[in-house]
Amino acid sequence: MSDKKLGRQTPTSSVVLPYRDSCGSDAVDIYNRSGRTAQEWQERMLEDIMALNEENLWVHMKFGWSIPRRNGKSEILIIRAMYGVSHNERVLYTAHRTTTSHNAWEKVIERLSKAGFVEGEDFKTTKQFGLERIEWLGTDGVINFRTRSSKGGLGEGYDLLIIDEAQEYTTDQESALKYVVTDSKNPQTLMCGTPPTAVSSGTVFLSYRKEVFSGKAQDSGWAEWSVPELTDAHNPELWYETNPSLGTILSERTIRSELGDDQVDDNIQRLGLWLRYNQKSAISKEEWESYTADTIPKIKADTKLYFGVKYAKTTANVSLSVAFKTDNKIFVEAIDCRPVRDGNQWLIEFLRSKRAEKVVIDGAGNQSILEADMKNEGVKCKAVLPKVAEIVEANALFEKKLFDGEIIHKNQPALTQAVANCEHRAIGSGGGYGYASILEGADISLLESVTLAHWLCANAKEKKKQVISY
Repeated sequence: MSDKKLGRQTPTSSVVLPYRDSCGSDAVDIYNRSGRTAQEWQERMLEDIMALNEENLWVHMKFGWSIPRRNGKSEILIIRAMYGVSHNERVLYTAHRTTTSHNAWEKVIERLSKAGFVEGEDFKTTKQFGLERIEWLGTDGVINFRTRSSKGGLGEGYDLLIIDEAQEYTTDQESALKYVVTDSKNPQTLMCGTPPTAVSSGTVFLSYRKEVFSGKAQDSGWAEWSVPELTDAHNPELWYETNPSLGTILSERTIRSELGDDQVDDNIQRLGLWLRYNQKSAISKEEWESYTADTIPKIKADTKLYFGVKYAKTTANVSLSVAFKTDNKIFVEAIDCRPVRDGNQWLIEFLRSKRAEKVVIDGAGNQSILEADMKNEGVKCKAVLPKVAEIVEANALFEKKLFDGEIIHKNQPALTQAVANCEHRAIGSGGGYGYASILEGADISLLESVTLAHWLCANAKEKKKQVISY
């Protein structure tokens, strides 16, 4: 018996409805006849996906799964499609890219042929790129391979709808496709993909997962291999926990070579991290980086510094940032983000600066404490405790001035990550907004402290020099 280390063979999280029987082993038998061998986790998945109820209908009318890249998650779709076309099912196989649907067609043809089925005797195929088709001779069994669009599939009826690259599945495409299986006596829809990234356009996959876990989706199942929060993507133990094919078709060496400095992307692609929100940032990384200063502006003798302090809402941290005026722009910089338990002394040391003009402090329960500490320490920098309306104004002004090109910065990695992964959250009653992080458990206070510092600086009145004439 081999003692080779393998990736986890069962999902880290799943929702599977009770069942007594399944066609999964039948589908695996057909596939294994091709000379390939389904992995243990794939066999388990197919048992759940193809579970039957007492009426011999699919227990799961919908089933979705998310697995990190290069684990063979789409091979389950191939196995399911092979079974479907050879068992009188009408199948629509869709993908985001034409090359993906074409490759799926090639795989099904190749596996059917090696399994002993003969083209021209058992099935025939249409090879036109983008309109690939497999028909099972003497039956109604068919697979059409298509690239998804907002119009694809209308007017056609199928028993099985396959959504490959589901992270790109949009609501418009769903509106066009979800009715193609409604006339079937035993319909099933399968969605397979990876967690959405910052450039993914789809939202259906994300919404479906949320509905299944909340119990709102009926007759539906889900499985995923994932980490629950942002973590160290270079930890091999986590590779084995989230990659079921590690040790078979995937190696540690391969994973090690693909990892980079982008922890967020590595967490999504290799550890299956799902972020809580739709990952369309209010300010994109490209937009933010386009306002990077060529050189760091020098602080002149008469330069006034304006500080922003934000006690985080979702973490036990406090952030400090600074802003000052250059010749025609405002330069912003994040100074630090530390645990509140470290005390206020480090904040006070920065606020002692002779150039420190004002500091705006936001964070219920802590702002008055810092203000009192400043007075006790003899800090001359004036403290401003903002109202909700002023925070709304600060956020709106920040984005307006940023996109007008009137703000520059030095592209600090921590601040860039916060800015490039933020979304608006409603505050107040007049349609105003604050910021929330789209990264699970991440701290947005660094960005919020910058917007506060900028607000003070932008609203500071220039002191005019008095001119005396005789």
